[in-house]
Amino acid sequence: MRRWTAIVLVLFAVTLTLCPKQSAAQEDSDGKRKITSKIVPEYPEMARRMSLKGVVKIEAVVTSNGTVKTVELKGGHPVLAQAAMNAVRKWKWEPASHDTREPIEVRFDPQ
Repeated sequence: MRRWTAIVLVLFAVTLTLCPKQSAAQEDSDGKRKITSKIVPEYPEMARRMSLKGVVKIEAVVTSNGTVKTVELKGGHPVLAQAAMNAVRKWKWEPASHDTREPIEVRFDPQ
């Protein structure tokens, strides 16, 4: 039993040393750039009839010039998600030296 424990620990240590670590540039790429132009999403008619409310979580990759490159849904009701993603694709951010990943939460409330 001790032998297997020792083998597992050695393999774990080797894995940790061989796995690439995040560079400082990658850590800085998850930032909070200032939004310069924000489009309010349209509340979907189906969601209105269902009295749906909630939060849609999105991650947008924003290019260095401030335009949205990609949008990825991270969570939220599917009826609300498409409206939120369509609006975020039109948003603009302040320019930066590199692309960044921007976490976004879009709140929907029928009132």
